[in-house]
Amino acid sequence: MLIILGVSVFSASDFIFLWLTVNHHYVFGTITDDGWLIGLVFLSEAMWHRGNEDQKRDSMHPVTIALSVLMSATLLGITSLHPGYLPDFILIPTLTTLILAFIRMTIALRQARAIGEERTLARTDELTGLPNRRRFISELNGLSKSDGVESALLLLDLDGFKPINDKHGHEVGDLLLREVSHRFSRALPHGSLIARLGGDEFGIILRGDRHSTFETALALRATLSYPFSIAENQISVGVSIGYVGNDGNGDLLKRADSAMYHAKREGIGVWAEPLRV
Repeated sequence: MLIILGVSVFSASDFIFLWLTVNHHYVFGTITDDGWLIGLVFLSEAMWHRGNEDQKRDSMHPVTIALSVLMSATLLGITSLHPGYLPDFILIPTLTTLILAFIRMTIALRQARAIGEERTLARTDELTGLPNRRRFISELNGLSKSDGVESALLLLDLDGFKPINDKHGHEVGDLLLREVSHRFSRALPHGSLIARLGGDEFGIILRGDRHSTFETALALRATLSYPFSIAENQISVGVSIGYVGNDGNGDLLKRADSAMYHAKREGIGVWAEPLRV
């Protein structure tokens, strides 16, 4: 509200000055000159002060900033075309308004960037850099509602990770999780989504028919067929994978979890839920 009032007062003062000048009625130091100072006060207050309404959400509308910058730029343009046409007490508030506006826009851009980074971090696993469970569930909900899209859900749980973590320590365990996530990511086709769901469990959404997605599941298991070299140790780890096709019957996560535990109990690496007729 303050910036709208400031722009209005500033603009009105400009037009009054131009009208008086054109009609040769302008007199320096009259009350009309105070309009620029009053407008500048309102604009400055709007730039830096957040009232009760602003505390609820955020700041001013971009149009109001653009108007203040436009008016100031117009006055500077007049000055460049006609040097000495406008007195210094007009130019100084004009320059000040521009500087304050650009400072405020710089702060707004930094705030927007920070908000974007916070949103990214909220959906990213800090350890591996993969999407986290929140992002994965969001994508999975969208997949479950889509019709006619051939896809599959994979749940992966590392075999023997806890003994490795206990023997070599959490630092080595964290490095192992990072290396495992890199191998998994390299084995995935374009358009796939892999996420770390927590601990040593990963989730993957694959696009494609049953044959191609199941072949990808086998390829993921094969990526762990040779050891990792971590902290001068050769560490081997396996994986159990539960496979479920997106058949439109829902409960994909629960069914994939059941398939994954079936694969772990049977020691068969990859277990696919049978097709439902």
